[in-house]
Amino acid sequence: MLLIRCPYCEEERPELEFRHGGEAHIARPTNIAEIADEDFEKFFFIRSNPKGIVFERWRHVHGCARFFNAVRNTVTDKFLMTYKAGEPRPQIEAGMDAGPAAFANREPPPVTVEAVAASSGDNNGNI
Repeated sequence: MLLIRCPYCEEERPELEFRHGGEAHIARPTNIAEIADEDFEKFFFIRSNPKGIVFERWRHVHGCARFFNAVRNTVTDKFLMTYKAGEPRPQIEAGMDAGPAAFANREPPPVTVEAVAASSGDNNGNI
C-alpha cells in the first residue's frame, strides 16, 4: 500500500484516502470560450505522460478534502514530495529520482528447469 503525505494534515495516510487529479501546473487559457477547437483539444485532452518524474494534483478526499500537488516517480511509483496547492513548482535535484523500479517494471528472473520442477513438486526434473 502506498502512503501519501498530505501537506495540510501533515500526516502520511493510505492511498485509498486520496484521488488523483491529473497533471499539475497546467496553464489554463483565460478566454476559454473564444479559443479554437484544436487549441481547446490540446488544452483539455493532451498531457505529457513522461516516464520518470511527474508533477500531479491530488485530493485528500477522506481527510481534509483539500487539493495539493505531489512529485512522483512513475517508474518506482514513489512519492518524492508533496506541497500545498498554489505553491510554485519545486526544483528537483538530479539524484532525487534514483531508486529501484517498481516490481511490475522489473525484468522477470530467468526461468530454469530446476525452478519449474521445484514449483511443480517433481523432484526428478520432469516437467
